[in-house]
Amino acid sequence: MQQLLHRGAAMTQHRTDEVLDASWDDLKAFLACTKYKSFRNAAEVLGLTSTTLMRRIDRLEERIGCKLFLRDQSGLTISEEGTAMVADVTEMERHAFNIFRRASQSSEDPAGTVRVAVTEGPGNFWILPRLIDFQKTYRKITVDLRCAMEQADVARLEADIAIQLEPPTNPDLIVAKLGRLHIYPFVSEGYRKLYGVPASLPELQNHRIVKQNAPQVDDTAYARIFGLTSLEGVVGIRTNSSIGVLYAVERGAGVGFLPTASIALGAPLVAADVGVSHHADLWLTYHKEFRNSDRHKIVIDWLKKIFDPKTYPCFKDEFIHPNDLIPLMAGSRENYGMGGYVAGNPYNVAAPQELL
Repeated sequence: MQQLLHRGAAMTQHRTDEVLDASWDDLKAFLACTKYKSFRNAAEVLGLTSTTLMRRIDRLEERIGCKLFLRDQSGLTISEEGTAMVADVTEMERHAFNIFRRASQSSEDPAGTVRVAVTEGPGNFWILPRLIDFQKTYRKITVDLRCAMEQADVARLEADIAIQLEPPTNPDLIVAKLGRLHIYPFVSEGYRKLYGVPASLPELQNHRIVKQNAPQVDDTAYARIFGLTSLEGVVGIRTNSSIGVLYAVERGAGVGFLPTASIALGAPLVAADVGVSHHADLWLTYHKEFRNSDRHKIVIDWLKKIFDPKTYPCFKDEFIHPNDLIPLMAGSRENYGMGGYVAGNPYNVAAPQELL
């Protein structure tokens, strides 16, 4: 009997060790599958092949002794056992990220890298010019500026600090509103000479639209503003890049929606007063662990300063017409204007058909 008990205890210990030996990569794969509901989509995000990802899930299921997903042609459905695991694995991930955050914090010397994720337009045309002066003052801080429309998940260490268009709800994150980005329709001077500037929504529908399709951009806003059910036949160029929209509009491709500060900063554009504008709030977000990091606090305070609506009226909650912003932002245009960013030699055409 005693031998049987020892053998049973040994088997239990072996089983426990086997479960505890489960790879963290396998657990991350599990979380990705619960989020994206398919091996293909989860594998793409993780940078793996679908076969490798399936192998990891098979290995994890074997180690814990239960099925985590029901698999069929429509995708993955999480099992009851898998559902019971999600909260625990998510908590494990949260603590793991906290360990890396604490390890990355400097003691007293504000030195090291700070990763900042921001949408493309504000990142390239507002933060980057000012970042050049920032790094002259803080030589030991490297700001890794990532400008993209995909939202970075600060809680999962995709960035240290993010400026995004939707506030996150994670309680571990600190969120502060930086300001409001006002969006307005513009055309180029060359377009105005050839086709005129639309003065109403009905007129706007007779022009070609340069439209941005990207994450964090409300894809329904265009049709809603125009009062249309579809934009078929109205959109001439569709791009995921806000810089691409600016370039195409300046080259005379059509009407594009850009930040109201565009002409105040020197872009050679004409505001189209069709009676509509759009806005999106800019949210600064970072993990609460970074309150104890000197270099992160320096960058956070600097970002708040350069987006301060009291200093830069283009970020105020109330709408200010683009033309009225020009005298209000003369200093910004002189020191950090868009000269050198926009197309140097706008496309000159002789025939209208070459424009559209």
